[in-house]
Amino acid sequence: MSASLTLPAPAKLNRMLHIVGRRDDGYHELQTLFQIIDVCDQLTLTLREDSEVSLTTPVNGVVHEDNLIVRAARLLQRSNGTSQGVNLAIEKQLPMGGGLGGGSSNAATVLLGLNKLWQLGLTREALAKLGLQLGADVPVFIHGHSAWAEGIGEKLTQVTIDTPWFVIIHPQVSVSTPLIFQDPELTRDSRPITMARALQGGVPEWRNDCEAIVRKRYPPIAEALDWLAQYAPSRLTGTGACLFAAFESEKAAQTIAELAGQRWPTWVARGLNTSPLQDALGC
Repeated sequence: MSASLTLPAPAKLNRMLHIVGRRDDGYHELQTLFQIIDVCDQLTLTLREDSEVSLTTPVNGVVHEDNLIVRAARLLQRSNGTSQGVNLAIEKQLPMGGGLGGGSSNAATVLLGLNKLWQLGLTREALAKLGLQLGADVPVFIHGHSAWAEGIGEKLTQVTIDTPWFVIIHPQVSVSTPLIFQDPELTRDSRPITMARALQGGVPEWRNDCEAIVRKRYPPIAEALDWLAQYAPSRLTGTGACLFAAFESEKAAQTIAELAGQRWPTWVARGLNTSPLQDALGC
């Protein structure tokens, strides 16, 4: 076993996000369709000779102890009683707080990578259960496949959906997810739909119930959504700030991305059904 692993941590898009209720504990009941995309952070995990967990590339604005990467490694240590340690390094591509799942994906990559590096032999189901303690989106990255999700996002059913090219725009504002979900005007009573109905796509089945509130509270996001909608139906991912539109070809996406890039940070990404992390781990 090599003493080091370098692994991708891919982003996701919420192709749709419906809020169908609110639980007594304050969490919201969702229906969402996750799609992995090929824009990734990259993490390098290197064994240490002691039991320390060290992030060698601190992330600006995030306290070391609060970083999901560090928390994921320490959670795995505690839950398995291992005395092994690790140095963690990250090359960031994904914007923080962009609705692309970057932090959750980073945590999932750490759990999967350390499971292999520390030779723990845990199943994906066990790792996903651990990951849920870190965030509702972590399990989808553990399982590494496009998925229909319900509950708070943890009840996953693997699906295969179309894989268009996406233009993704970051309007360079920071959205507070808790504030969006606490907003009294947020739609919380969307009528539940079946997975089969959702997979047919189209409007109004594919929408994001957070979008109306985000538009109202963050005018730069509304502006970017309206700009992108000139070329293809645009939609928020998660609670934002990132938004996206789908295109049939890389060329078409690149053309619009070049225009968008004159105003905002912009990416072109390919939709995937299987995470590149699966290939990197050989499973």
